[in-house]
Amino acid sequence: MDIRRLKERGKAAMKENYWMSVAAGLIFGVGIAGTGSGAGGSINKNIKLDDLTQDPNIFAIIVAIFATVIVVLIVAVLLEIFVINPLKVGCSNFFRINYETGKGRFEDIGRSYKPAWLNNVKTLFLSDLFVFLWSLLFVIPGIVKSYSYRMVPYIIADHPEITGTEAITLSRKMMNGHKMDAFIFDLSFLGWYILGCLTCGLLYIFYVNPYYYNSAAGIYDTLKTSYPELNN
Repeated sequence: MDIRRLKERGKAAMKENYWMSVAAGLIFGVGIAGTGSGAGGSINKNIKLDDLTQDPNIFAIIVAIFATVIVVLIVAVLLEIFVINPLKVGCSNFFRINYETGKGRFEDIGRSYKPAWLNNVKTLFLSDLFVFLWSLLFVIPGIVKSYSYRMVPYIIADHPEITGTEAITLSRKMMNGHKMDAFIFDLSFLGWYILGCLTCGLLYIFYVNPYYYNSAAGIYDTLKTSYPELNN
């Protein structure tokens, strides 16, 4: 995998369709960041058991806080499964097309919601579940599996007729022997992301994200040439 070539072509695709790449990158980035944020709150750790027995109101407040956190987490998970994940497929579809042609359109993002929305939901849910289960063993296996399933959104965006298990299996085959390449590719953007922090995120929006996502789509474009079922 020629990482330099991927990045050069990704940058060219970004420049050719700059503002659409910025918009799609912002949607993609916000979607991913949104799922990483959770409900949080602080409970005074100095509250003693005697306080709870003497003042039932404190106990009721704590129960209400925990109930609220649980509800928020459930809503966040449902939002991730039914809205954000299909959006990831749509953005992957846009950058896949833009990398190949330089003419990605906003409608390409919406393709993930029709006609294959349910398949996209099931497929991304399965891949996320597998990564989560591997992460329970240890952090490293979870990271490795996340790279194994990296091609899943591109596969079902490119071929919505492929089932979830087929897409996951195909992604695993495609990334076999290329996970380290993808890791090095991601690592090559580390400097840009550090600079993005120094600009309060502005560089992410207007350069780093559209550059990265366009280039990352090139990994799929490169690997799919070895799979006839993805080239018809």
